[in-house]
Amino acid sequence: MKSVLILGGTQFVGKRLVQLLVDEGVEVTIATRGLTADSFGNQVTRLFISREDTESLVQAFQDKKWDVVFDQTCYSSQEALDTLKALNGKVQKYIFISSQAVYDFGSNHMEESFNPLDFEPILKTRKDYKGYVGYQEAKRAAEAILFQNADFPVVAVRFPIIIGKDDYTNRLKFHVEHIKEGKPMFIEHPNFRYSFIDSGEAASFLLSMAKSDYHGPVNPGSEEDCSLSELKTLIEELIGSKAILSIDGDPSPYNLPGSWSVNTSLAQSMGFSFTSLDRLLKNLILHYSSFL
Repeated sequence: MKSVLILGGTQFVGKRLVQLLVDEGVEVTIATRGLTADSFGNQVTRLFISREDTESLVQAFQDKKWDVVFDQTCYSSQEALDTLKALNGKVQKYIFISSQAVYDFGSNHMEESFNPLDFEPILKTRKDYKGYVGYQEAKRAAEAILFQNADFPVVAVRFPIIIGKDDYTNRLKFHVEHIKEGKPMFIEHPNFRYSFIDSGEAASFLLSMAKSDYHGPVNPGSEEDCSLSELKTLIEELIGSKAILSIDGDPSPYNLPGSWSVNTSLAQSMGFSFTSLDRLLKNLILHYSSFL
């Protein structure tokens, strides 16, 4: 792997991935709208695109080729199809950053729980997908477009909730902050269970997928899952404060309509190991608590 195109790459896991690739001497091109600055200077090549403007893709990718493309910014079936057409004959492997959201709500989903070859996508733009259900359909449809139409190997990395010290969403920090500072919060379904992955391990996994011969969907992440009730108790134990739960409190950003957790045995069978969820959560809780 000598050259890589990253659709995205200026935030969170994308930044970590770019740095890993640069450190390995890979020629990196990032393609974005150009709205978010990056810190890579002349270490990367930049292209400016809009995922909702097909012509911008065609123009940006004209007369160029890459070994691998990482797609971090696809949020509709139309975008997936347009990108496939624009990259036809220009890449050898396509790594799509998907989500555990392709699965119905539930726990311990294996990759077979959603087969993109059996899904009939409807062409829509990103504005046509609303809320969690829309996000779920968008990722399902994008996977289906890619797996059913690509002339090159496709990997769909179905990430669970990504957490880390660089998590700009601050969703985990929300819980630590509210418990430590005695702010009421509302947890709608305390027993729903969720899977997580460390942001650094997420980036490393993407790099490993680019180097591997595997193609198809795969679930990475910590082996265990966790309920919001268990998360609350762990925070209470580590920082010595009790949570104030109230229906009038600030809603937890993890308030989802159901459990979402995945089985990571396939990734483990390939030789990948991930930090245990207990250790990962403890480290981050203590990190956030130290700054509050």
